[in-house]
Amino acid sequence: LCLPALFVLLLTGIMIMVLFTLLSSLFKQAYDITPPGLVTCLACAYIGSGRYFAAYRHEFIGTLLMIGFTFSPGKWIGQDALMVAWIAHVCGVVASDKLGGGPHVNPAVTVSMYALGKCSYTEGFVRIMGAMAGGLVAFPLYSVLADNLGLTQLGGPEFSSKGDEDGVAAGFSEFWATTLLMIMIYVLNWELNFGKYHYWIKQTLTALGIRYLIETFPLAGPAINPMLGTTWYIFANGAFPDEIGHYFTYWVCPFAAAVFASCLYAVYAGSTVFGQKLPLGPVKGDAVSSSKKNK
Repeated sequence: LCLPALFVLLLTGIMIMVLFTLLSSLFKQAYDITPPGLVTCLACAYIGSGRYFAAYRHEFIGTLLMIGFTFSPGKWIGQDALMVAWIAHVCGVVASDKLGGGPHVNPAVTVSMYALGKCSYTEGFVRIMGAMAGGLVAFPLYSVLADNLGLTQLGGPEFSSKGDEDGVAAGFSEFWATTLLMIMIYVLNWELNFGKYHYWIKQTLTALGIRYLIETFPLAGPAINPMLGTTWYIFANGAFPDEIGHYFTYWVCPFAAAVFASCLYAVYAGSTVFGQKLPLGPVKGDAVSSSKKNK
């Protein structure tokens, strides 16, 4: 009875060892191809017992589509024709928003939406993690696609720290670009109504505005999106940025711009910022009252 039992134990031990060796090999392969930070971003999908998973999914898919559709113009489409590249970029912005379910795909936009009470803190956090996960997956995915199809590799936003180690100049550029982006979003989404074709018109104008900002504020790549600056860096360097200028340029300045733009809109529309009523405004209400008195 002892010999069969020992044989079974020995065989079981060998099988477990083989299994652990296989798991170790699989883990190493997965580790080698998994971008830094991706596991953490994916783990955030079910925060709140999955209550915000739909928002996470929209951000993840929307970011995948946005990077593919908006980074390919000038690389895969319209390499020698600026107008073609612009048109492709506009179509890409509209398509990624429509197919992705209307995501923010930009942590700075999410911060502004939270500041103005359009989403909760938890939802905002989950959305940012979804966008980050989408960016971390998108750049390696499109790189493999470009290699297999013989296409030009996509680029990404980055700035030279030479002479601007702290990212002051680049951050200043990102601040104003993000501020203008937010104002454009407020106006096109909340203040104007284009009737039956509102969605298509406002998305087209948004795309044109983004393209204009990209051309006008080039110091930081530009990104005008914290997720793009960092996920591109991780893809290009295989690690998180270790320069303070990167975080100041791509995170601190856009977040500050998002809050600043939110305050401007609150003064105009009478909204709250982080739940607090501002001492100024609403300009919009005063303008409507004056118009009625004049009539």
